[in-house]
Amino acid sequence: MSDSSRDTAEGAGWGTGQRGEYRRLLPSEDKKISWFDPRMLWAARNGVLASWLGDPTGRTRSRWVARRAAAGAPADKVIRHGGPDRFSFLVIGDTGEGGEPQYAVVPGLLEEGRDTAFTVLASDVIYPVGSADDYGDKFFRPYQDYKAPIYAIPGNHDWYEDLGGFMRVFCDDAPPLPPEPAPRPLTRAWLRSLLWHRPRPGDGHRLAEARRLRSGPEQRAVQPGPYWAIDAGPVRIIGIDTGLLGTVDAEQGAWLREVSRGPRPKILVTGSPLYVDGAHRPCPVEGGGTVDDIVRDPDHRYVAAIGGDIHNYQRYPVRLGDGRTLQYVVAGGGGAFTHATHTIPRVDVAGVTEQDFRCYPLRGDSLAFYSALYARRTRLRRFFTLTDTEATAVIAERLGIGPTRVPSTPARVTRRVRLVAGLLGTGRRPDRGKRFRLPVRKVHTQVFSPGSATYTPPFFKCFLRLDVSPDAIRLRCHAATGNLAQEVAPPVEDEVTIPLT
Repeated sequence: MSDSSRDTAEGAGWGTGQRGEYRRLLPSEDKKISWFDPRMLWAARNGVLASWLGDPTGRTRSRWVARRAAAGAPADKVIRHGGPDRFSFLVIGDTGEGGEPQYAVVPGLLEEGRDTAFTVLASDVIYPVGSADDYGDKFFRPYQDYKAPIYAIPGNHDWYEDLGGFMRVFCDDAPPLPPEPAPRPLTRAWLRSLLWHRPRPGDGHRLAEARRLRSGPEQRAVQPGPYWAIDAGPVRIIGIDTGLLGTVDAEQGAWLREVSRGPRPKILVTGSPLYVDGAHRPCPVEGGGTVDDIVRDPDHRYVAAIGGDIHNYQRYPVRLGDGRTLQYVVAGGGGAFTHATHTIPRVDVAGVTEQDFRCYPLRGDSLAFYSALYARRTRLRRFFTLTDTEATAVIAERLGIGPTRVPSTPARVTRRVRLVAGLLGTGRRPDRGKRFRLPVRKVHTQVFSPGSATYTPPFFKCFLRLDVSPDAIRLRCHAATGNLAQEVAPPVEDEVTIPLT
């Protein structure tokens, strides 16, 4: 196994390492997503419309679930995977941009996943709007050599065309929903229906051809719907669909409470992480309560909650009042643009401190990565560009923590370095008061998205491998940088053993 980013700068992907071989997997036609393109942003407008004019996804989801039930899907939505008490599976989130950052993950995933029972995709299978015809290059092609089933929960981008493509691929080629009656004129629902993005006529005509890339019987996976549970070995894995706005409807909430009962240890997989960026986001359930209330209930025996949507890796080991420790994990680094970690302030939430918290990329690597991005975009290379050692040093200064990776030669933290760190929204200690800070997450997502600007390593992508036994789960976060060293032997950026007894 190669060095990790915690060991050396080369392990993080910096330097002149040999480029990986993932590029031979890329489709011949270049289909890079650019979040600068106004047409792309307009196509992805349904999330904004739902927040302004009412969210219809709960009703649409209910119609999909009813259709799957009529087609014979199990009423409890549980997939009985069977198998031995010892097995492994992968979790990979926010995959489907279809460019180099996604494909750079594939060789390491195939290496670490060769003996796994299945994989779970956690959120945003297809960007930008979940179109059925995008599944060829963004799902079937990259994972054609993975010889086991792949299950998925949708993210907000999969909902931008009312989940039609997702249901066709993962739910037994579910046919489109019939149109609903037109809403009353001059109402919010009427205005929303006028502006709502819908699939292109004929979308999905290339789907049959794409399916041949994953047509082996050992690759077949049929889900009962957009949310489901898998019983495998000693554990139950529960996947929930949080739709466009990161919430759970009443019908799904009732199912989640029911399927969470019982002594079997459980892992939640969700499109909306419950702890992220140093904050608690419990995920409301329509009608009252939250998803985290269900997860924390000792009678439900959850041991971990893994969420996509945020494009990096984070882990928060939260110790509950009854003495249990729940592992809250963010795992959205599977292929889309990288969300910054250097913007995360010094962690102090639910008893979790910097000593307990883990993230990938490391904050210093994130800051160096974004400084290079802004340097290219603004053409102010001499001003914006920070070395990884400079970025690591200023992170340590601002957060009041020691450097995670100690450089061989310490860097000077100059006024320029401090200014660049501040401009790029670098986190601080909570007791330092207010500071000047750009709206970094919004800016990076909509304007300075690395997914639309960065096609050379390091990519700072990742996936999870979970090894299950009757007594414990070993969870490891593996890195993918796009360099050959990390491709051949994917380094472990974080590892934790979760007891089941």
